[in-house]
Amino acid sequence: MRWWDIEPVLELEKDLFPEDAWSRGMFWSDLAHARGPGATRRYVVATDGDRIVGYAGLAVAGTASEGGGEDGSATGADIQTIAVARERWGTGLGARLLTELLRAATEFDCTEVMLECRVDNVRAQKLYERFGFEAIGFRRGYYQPGNVDALVMRLTDPSTSLNGVQGTEING
Repeated sequence: MRWWDIEPVLELEKDLFPEDAWSRGMFWSDLAHARGPGATRRYVVATDGDRIVGYAGLAVAGTASEGGGEDGSATGADIQTIAVARERWGTGLGARLLTELLRAATEFDCTEVMLECRVDNVRAQKLYERFGFEAIGFRRGYYQPGNVDALVMRLTDPSTSLNGVQGTEING
């Protein structure tokens, strides 16, 4: 994802997450950490022609400067967001986006990946379970303003969950 993708991503974000959509500033802030030698974020978009039909983001933590690996590697990552246009649900695009994030976590040398998922988003939970994520707890009232609980999920060793999902073009 690049800065010029933010406006179309925001349109999709507001459609999919009307109550708790990310702001323009949140995307800008994360993208500021997605390039260069000290990058701690990886954001991708899926396109169909010129149209963005999905996006996803990963944040890494625990680098040497943050108390992580002495070689500068990250110890953990958090999936920040995965979103797929409604007309693309059930096509495997979510799996492809997740694969790209797990590939990035592996490149960052992460030993685990965490995420929060709305407790009412069973479709997403099943996707994460197929990739080996396990539920480890809840965050009460995590999604605001709707006060919806989040299911916390963890994947140990993201490199073991990579698979060859094919389809829509994914761009960083």
